[in-house]
Amino acid sequence: MKAQPKILVIEDEQKIATLLRDYLQRSDYQVDLLNSGERAVERIRRQPPDLVILDLMLPGKDGLTICREVRAFSDLPILILTAKVDEVDRLVGLEMGADDYICKPFSPREVVARVKAVLRRARPAAETQQITAGALLLEVATRRVTVKGAILHLTPNEFDLLKVLMTHPERVFERSDLIALVQGYDFEGYDRTIDSHIKNIRKKIGAHLPDVQVIKTVYGVGYAFYPPEAETPGRE
Repeated sequence: MKAQPKILVIEDEQKIATLLRDYLQRSDYQVDLLNSGERAVERIRRQPPDLVILDLMLPGKDGLTICREVRAFSDLPILILTAKVDEVDRLVGLEMGADDYICKPFSPREVVARVKAVLRRARPAAETQQITAGALLLEVATRRVTVKGAILHLTPNEFDLLKVLMTHPERVFERSDLIALVQGYDFEGYDRTIDSHIKNIRKKIGAHLPDVQVIKTVYGVGYAFYPPEAETPGRE
């Protein structure tokens, strides 16, 4: 019998937490609740779930701090909960490594759909393909990326974005193309989060290839991947 994926919901509003738990349990997820951020990181480290749904405004320790601290030791998927007006918090959360965000008020069915999509991306695919680009090696089956042999700790979204770009070197993708290929859905404002994910990927690759920019911004259009050995005149 297949084990139920474990979801940890960190939310101090009891009604919201209970609603999420009920809908996720109906979809065959095992759900645990935390109503404070104070011991959240310790709990995740001790009993790592398959995915975390994390409210940003928490007593004890805020969600952005929790996200940053978890990313220091784990790549488990994180979905942040935030109010629609808090665009800055959403973008900061994504820059700290969150995989997706859910705006309050939300549809519980949409949350379940997001959870399924993120977990699907986080699981190893039944493929054996490898993509090599200079010092970069992306292994599809293990969802591992290395630069000069050093492992990059990418979130599921970051991995999938890099995979799409590396699979089509020098092809320029619009943000909407990347959203459709990686997320499988679109919604207002999500193109800004693509920028945050690209920024994170660049930072992680740049730690090992400081003089090379493999993901180029094509201004007014989107992004393109160039192997480290390739030159890209006219773009920064």
